Amino acid sequence: MSRAPVNQYDAYHAHVYFDAHTLAFATELCQRIANEFSLEVGRIHQKPVGPHTRWSCQVKFTHADFDRFIPWLERHRGTLSVLVHADTGDDLADHTTHAYWLGDAVKLNVQMFKR
Repeated sequence: MSRAPVNQYDAYHAHVYFDAHTLAFATELCQRIANEFSLEVGRIHQKPVGPHTRWSCQVKFTHADFDRFIPWLERHRGTLSVLVHADTGDDLADHTTHAYWLGDAVKLNVQMFKR
């Protein structure tokens, strides 16, 4: 999953990971995403949610947003790790096979998706 994100799906999620020390930066980053890209930005979760083992915020975007949004996110994420994955409806594949990382990979709990 260390390869660069490739625009090959119709829909995507980006999960911005942070902790107590980077909460303010992550909150500002997610607000900028909402303002500058008009993308759907979820709540700032200050606890693990779903397969995400760290605090996170989800951003939904599409194939049409990808080529502008992903390079911007790479430039502005600072030291934060970001999971970029396809939204195909197959949660296990989306969080593994169809997943890319900006920054360091964060361990996910994909057991919940095992068939």
